[in-house]
Amino acid sequence: MLLLSASGCVKEITSDERLERDTRSVAVKDSPGVTELSKLTCDDTTQPLNKARDVNRPESDRLVDYVNLYSSLKDRTHTFEDAMARNPDLSYREGSQNLVNAKDTCIQQTADVRVEFETYLRELVDVPTVQEIKGGNTVTVARLDFATLKKAIETLDPDDREQLLQRVGAAEKRVSTTAAPAEDTSSGGKRRGK
Repeated sequence: MLLLSASGCVKEITSDERLERDTRSVAVKDSPGVTELSKLTCDDTTQPLNKARDVNRPESDRLVDYVNLYSSLKDRTHTFEDAMARNPDLSYREGSQNLVNAKDTCIQQTADVRVEFETYLRELVDVPTVQEIKGGNTVTVARLDFATLKKAIETLDPDDREQLLQRVGAAEKRVSTTAAPAEDTSSGGKRRGK
């Protein structure tokens, strides 16, 4: 009997009340306003992009520049999209065409930089090591820092991310196995004598 009376006390809420409860945490006042968004722009990518494209710089530095530029553009695009999703009036107010254009520019710049960044990243993953001659022997060495390459893959987050990370891991093992025998041969005679 107690069970029947307890189940009768459950209050059913309407769909409007449920919507209000679920969207209460997403307040419009928390999103950036017109003044903050009007200061945000993605037109300033020429210099960082040219720096990342410079073939005379070390490959690790170039990759870090791509990572930084892409992350920055992605954050700015997310800020625009989030603010306009929380407050759709931003897209339709009088004089808001500048905000819409800035958002579209950010989306386009992010897409363009992503394509260029991904092309360069895949080139590095395809050939992560090079052959060098040291002391008359050919040894395999890393083309760039593997940690930087892994961070770039994580930042880009392509569909085949795990496969790319595995390829980098395999290249890392190849480099470490070729370096290990070189160290063993220098100390090999001492071990035999013990």
